Amino acid sequence: MALTQLSLSLAGTLLIALAATVPARAANPVKNVVIVHGALADGSGWRKVHDLLIGKGFNVTIVQPPMTTLDADVTAAKRILDLQDGPSILVGHSYGGMIITEAGNADNVAGLVYIAAFQPDAGETLLDLAGQTPAATTGIKATADAFLYLDPKVYAADFAADVPAAEAKFMAHSQVFPSKVAFETRITQPAWKTKKSWALIATADRAINPELMRTMANRAGSTAVEVEGSHAVFMSRPQAVADLIEKAAKASAM
Repeated sequence: MALTQLSLSLAGTLLIALAATVPARAANPVKNVVIVHGALADGSGWRKVHDLLIGKGFNVTIVQPPMTTLDADVTAAKRILDLQDGPSILVGHSYGGMIITEAGNADNVAGLVYIAAFQPDAGETLLDLAGQTPAATTGIKATADAFLYLDPKVYAADFAADVPAAEAKFMAHSQVFPSKVAFETRITQPAWKTKKSWALIATADRAINPELMRTMANRAGSTAVEVEGSHAVFMSRPQAVADLIEKAAKASAM
């Protein structure tokens, strides 16, 4: 072997040996969690999940979307995402799943978590999905100006059956009314097609059919878990919800 070839061979062997002893660069952990609440309830119900995640060292922010149009709600989520320092896990509940499906295309979103949520594909609306596999509740009503609400008479049973009665009663009379037009707006670019996603399916949900949630999660290739809980599973089973968000954050390290 020529001297030059020998030198190159030895140099290559040395570089391989050095590379084997240098630890791989650790991925940057995702420490920001941005949560988008759904319709018929506001962000205050996420306090327990918030506190659990804060205790694990996450920075947690709750988006309060106006629920006037889907575009306005997506803009509200992006506004909060823009304030984060570093990548974020974006979480959506119920109609919030529609919002994060569009807002999740932001560059700083590392992963999506759907909690008892709609997980639409391009061209679909919330009303399309709900109509394909109807939920158990029949209590959704409309105001004269086309905003929607859940009849307080059935709110506890159909939205928060496993939440303390007094709390469920208060929720029924403090619910956020979404516009019908928001539920009729089609998704254009589903973020779950390019981002990792997770889904929590509430098996006793009467506001979104659990079978519909399973179908949507399977279609999206989401990592899914099933939890015995109502549509308000984020209140009744906060530990399970926080655990899934933490799992998503760890798996989405950048």
